[in-house]
Amino acid sequence: MLVAENLETEILAIVESVILKPVSADASLVKSGLVDSMAAVDITLAIEDKYGCGIPAPEIAEILETVQSICLYVAAHT
Repeated sequence: MLVAENLETEILAIVESVILKPVSADASLVKSGLVDSMAAVDITLAIEDKYGCGIPAPEIAEILETVQSICLYVAAHT
């Protein structure tokens, strides 16, 4: 579980560095408006760069819904 916790911590840091606000791992990012289209692109590029897994454009909003959903996607695709 340590790997999952580290992944969550790293992804949370990426998201917070883009939106410049603290968030919890289960906070709604897209629906709440914390992540707009520009922030979504920045987060996606940072995730792809750090973990080497591409996020298909049609799925960005779904995958970026929460930090937890990003973690699940990265864990399944790296």
